[in-house]
Amino acid sequence: MLGVRSKPIRTVLWWQICATGALATIAVVLGGGKAAVSALLGGLVSILAGWVYGVVGSLGGRKQSAGGALLSVLRAEAAKVLAIVAGLAVALAAYREVVVLAFLGTFVLATLIFAMAIFVREH
Repeated sequence: MLGVRSKPIRTVLWWQICATGALATIAVVLGGGKAAVSALLGGLVSILAGWVYGVVGSLGGRKQSAGGALLSVLRAEAAKVLAIVAGLAVALAAYREVVVLAFLGTFVLATLIFAMAIFVREH
Protein backbone atom coordinates (compact mmCIF):
# COMPACT_ATOMS: atom_id res chain seq x y z
CA MET A 1 0.00 0.00 0.00
CA LEU A 2 1.98 2.96 -1.33
CA GLY A 3 5.37 2.34 0.22
CA VAL A 4 4.33 0.44 3.36
CA ARG A 5 6.06 -2.94 3.44
CA SER A 6 4.64 -4.16 6.75
CA LYS A 7 1.60 -6.44 6.42
CA PRO A 8 0.27 -5.51 9.89
CA ILE A 9 0.41 -1.79 9.07
CA ARG A 10 -1.25 -2.32 5.67
CA THR A 11 -3.96 -4.38 7.37
CA VAL A 12 -4.78 -1.81 10.04
CA LEU A 13 -4.72 0.99 7.46
CA TRP A 14 -7.43 -0.95 5.59
CA TRP A 15 -9.38 -1.41 8.84
CA GLN A 16 -9.11 2.34 9.47
CA ILE A 17 -10.45 3.10 6.00
CA CYS A 18 -13.41 0.75 6.52
CA ALA A 19 -14.19 2.14 9.98
CA THR A 20 -13.97 5.72 8.72
CA GLY A 21 -16.38 4.93 5.90
CA ALA A 22 -18.80 3.22 8.29
CA LEU A 23 -18.72 6.10 10.78
CA ALA A 24 -19.14 8.67 8.02
CA THR A 25 -22.20 6.74 6.82
CA ILE A 26 -23.63 6.74 10.34
CA ALA A 27 -22.77 10.43 10.72
CA VAL A 28 -24.59 11.42 7.51
CA VAL A 29 -27.72 9.60 8.71
CA LEU A 30 -27.62 11.03 12.23
CA GLY A 31 -26.14 14.47 11.66
CA GLY A 32 -26.17 15.30 7.96
CA GLY A 33 -23.48 16.25 5.52
CA LYS A 34 -21.37 18.37 7.87
CA ALA A 35 -21.15 15.50 10.34
CA ALA A 36 -20.15 13.09 7.56
CA VAL A 37 -17.40 15.42 6.29
CA SER A 38 -16.21 15.85 9.88
CA ALA A 39 -16.08 12.08 10.37
CA LEU A 40 -14.16 11.64 7.11
CA LEU A 41 -11.66 14.32 8.11
CA GLY A 42 -11.14 12.79 11.55
CA GLY A 43 -10.51 9.37 10.08
CA LEU A 44 -8.31 10.75 7.33
CA VAL A 45 -5.99 12.43 9.86
CA SER A 46 -5.43 9.10 11.60
CA ILE A 47 -5.12 7.14 8.35
CA LEU A 48 -2.50 9.53 6.98
CA ALA A 49 -0.58 9.46 10.28
CA GLY A 50 -0.61 5.66 10.19
CA TRP A 51 0.60 5.69 6.61
CA VAL A 52 3.44 8.06 7.58
CA TYR A 53 4.36 5.67 10.39
CA GLY A 54 4.44 2.76 7.95
CA VAL A 55 6.55 4.58 5.38
CA VAL A 56 9.06 5.93 7.89
CA GLY A 57 9.20 2.55 9.62
CA SER A 58 9.88 0.87 6.28
CA LEU A 59 12.96 3.02 5.70
CA GLY A 60 15.05 0.94 8.09
CA GLY A 61 16.67 -2.18 6.70
CA ARG A 62 15.29 -5.64 7.47
CA LYS A 63 18.48 -6.78 9.20
CA GLN A 64 18.97 -4.43 12.13
CA SER A 65 20.37 -4.66 15.61
CA ALA A 66 17.93 -4.32 18.49
CA GLY A 67 19.07 -0.72 18.99
CA GLY A 68 18.63 0.06 15.31
CA ALA A 69 15.14 -1.43 15.31
CA LEU A 70 14.19 0.59 18.39
CA LEU A 71 15.51 3.78 16.82
CA SER A 72 13.51 3.03 13.66
CA VAL A 73 10.30 2.58 15.66
CA LEU A 74 10.91 5.78 17.64
CA ARG A 75 11.58 7.71 14.44
CA ALA A 76 8.37 6.36 12.89
CA GLU A 77 6.36 7.21 16.03
CA ALA A 78 7.73 10.77 16.08
CA ALA A 79 6.79 11.20 12.42
CA LYS A 80 3.29 9.87 13.20
CA VAL A 81 2.80 12.34 16.06
CA LEU A 82 3.93 15.23 13.84
CA ALA A 83 1.55 14.06 11.13
CA ILE A 84 -1.31 13.94 13.64
CA VAL A 85 -0.61 17.45 14.94
CA ALA A 86 -0.29 18.86 11.41
CA GLY A 87 -3.33 16.95 10.17
CA LEU A 88 -5.53 18.11 13.03
CA ALA A 89 -4.41 21.71 12.55
CA VAL A 90 -5.03 21.64 8.80
CA ALA A 91 -8.40 19.86 9.09
CA LEU A 92 -9.73 22.18 11.79
CA ALA A 93 -8.47 25.30 10.02
CA ALA A 94 -9.77 24.23 6.60
CA TYR A 95 -13.23 23.07 7.69
CA ARG A 96 -14.79 25.64 10.00
CA GLU A 97 -18.14 23.83 10.23
CA VAL A 98 -16.68 20.75 11.89
CA VAL A 99 -19.00 18.61 13.99
CA VAL A 100 -16.73 17.91 16.94
CA LEU A 101 -18.30 14.64 18.07
CA ALA A 102 -18.10 13.09 14.60
CA PHE A 103 -14.59 14.43 13.97
CA LEU A 104 -13.04 13.40 17.29
CA GLY A 105 -15.02 10.16 17.54
CA THR A 106 -13.79 8.93 14.19
CA PHE A 107 -10.26 10.18 14.85
CA VAL A 108 -10.06 8.39 18.21
CA LEU A 109 -11.54 5.15 16.86
CA ALA A 110 -9.19 5.11 13.86
CA THR A 111 -6.23 5.82 16.14
CA LEU A 112 -7.22 2.95 18.44
CA ILE A 113 -7.58 0.64 15.44
CA PHE A 114 -3.98 1.44 14.49
CA ALA A 115 -2.87 0.00 17.82
CA MET A 116 -4.37 -3.35 16.74
CA ALA A 117 -1.40 -3.89 14.42
CA ILE A 118 0.29 -5.87 17.19
CA PHE A 119 -2.35 -8.57 16.74
CA VAL A 120 -1.73 -9.01 12.99
CA ARG A 121 0.85 -11.58 12.00
CA GLU A 122 3.50 -10.66 9.43
CA HIS A 123 3.26 -14.00 7.58
